[in-house]
Amino acid sequence: MSEQRKDAVLDAVRAQDLEKRLALTTPDDTARGMFFNGALNAVRILGGDPAVERCLASVPEKKFVDFFNYPVSGFLKLAFTGAQLMGPQLGGFDAMMRKMGTQATTDFLSSAAGKTLLLLAGDSPKRLVTNLPTGYRAAVSYGERHVDWTGERTGRLIMKRDFMPPPYHEGVLQAVIEALGARSVQVHGKQTGTVDTEYTVSWQ
Repeated sequence: MSEQRKDAVLDAVRAQDLEKRLALTTPDDTARGMFFNGALNAVRILGGDPAVERCLASVPEKKFVDFFNYPVSGFLKLAFTGAQLMGPQLGGFDAMMRKMGTQATTDFLSSAAGKTLLLLAGDSPKRLVTNLPTGYRAAVSYGERHVDWTGERTGRLIMKRDFMPPPYHEGVLQAVIEALGARSVQVHGKQTGTVDTEYTVSWQ
């Protein structure tokens, strides 16, 4: 096995985590192509087209249309592969997963739907986070999400049956809040079940 091939193989812990998540998906669980493209863009920035090709080898599709729906099982495989491949350049698997979440959010916020979400929020990060469950419902077919506010700039976003690991959504949430100019943004995810997570958010 070549060195190039070895680093595309998930380590045992990640492979087990992926299998647990995949086992809970159904054919009705889909995500927009923008998330696939965001992950691939993050991989391309660090590893170029060869790294993208190795990620695409994990799924049947070879290109994704931003607002088409694709099985989230494929997104899991693609994202885990990308995080394993590019993680060493960023300090680890979790760091790359976070980067992919950030990139997907950046791409989404530049789209018509993302611009609408920002417009509705005005200059209020709190309003934007409050509207996130609605934004997620427009982008993925699965999961339940709600926000509990503990202060004017502190709160918790609770996700049930969302298949992505916590670092991915840490990247998403950080990018969303920073998009409105918030500073000292802190996002921390705590897994409460295989596909359940609570995220604490704060900013200044």
